[in-house]
Amino acid sequence: MIDKGDLSEIGRGAVLDGEALVGALTRRFRTSVEDATVDEHTFSILRPANSDDLIREEDFVKDERLPYWADVWPSSIILAGKLLELKGWGKTALELGCGVGLSTLAATSAGFDVLSTDYYEDALDVTRANVFRNLGKIARTRLVDWRHLPLDLGTFDLIFASDVLYEKEYAELLPVLLRGLLVPGGIALIADPGRVAAPVFIDACSEHELAIQKKETRPFEAGEIRQRIDIYEIGRA
Repeated sequence: MIDKGDLSEIGRGAVLDGEALVGALTRRFRTSVEDATVDEHTFSILRPANSDDLIREEDFVKDERLPYWADVWPSSIILAGKLLELKGWGKTALELGCGVGLSTLAATSAGFDVLSTDYYEDALDVTRANVFRNLGKIARTRLVDWRHLPLDLGTFDLIFASDVLYEKEYAELLPVLLRGLLVPGGIALIADPGRVAAPVFIDACSEHELAIQKKETRPFEAGEIRQRIDIYEIGRA
């Protein structure tokens, strides 16, 4: 369970980084470390041991939030593999919904200057901790609600997100964000395991003058889990 004593360390006071952040997180809630293997890379992911520990009534009452961010999802692993294939040196990137930071780790490893965003402060803290633990770098993070986008967020060469099309509202909002945040000639990579709102997203892209330039499907297998993950490559029409 969350240690309220650590709320003064994270989220209500100065932003912690490095070893201080890792230590504060391990005090704040029960944690576990999971190796995520992406092609030839293995990333060590510190995350909450049980996402149920993070459920807060006030979050759910506010907008039905549940802590989906706290797991390593197959789509994030597949997206990480795609990101590692890119050359990002000298380019900026934005992750929408960073979760525990796996895809941010891959994009940073590929050379991108990444801004990681989520609407959970916990996710931002865990992402910064994992970037430090794996790469020895201080990640740039920002709290972002898609319904109230900061006007000073900037524009990016690459925008990426994984498994974010699980509700119609997000599927309709995402193309609006992509249209406003991509530089001319920039691309977005959206990884999805076939969520119910994916067709809504595809239609919304067309409505906002975005084109799906490529759709690639990659298999995911781990134990009894078998999924096919679609990666949509999107640019301005």
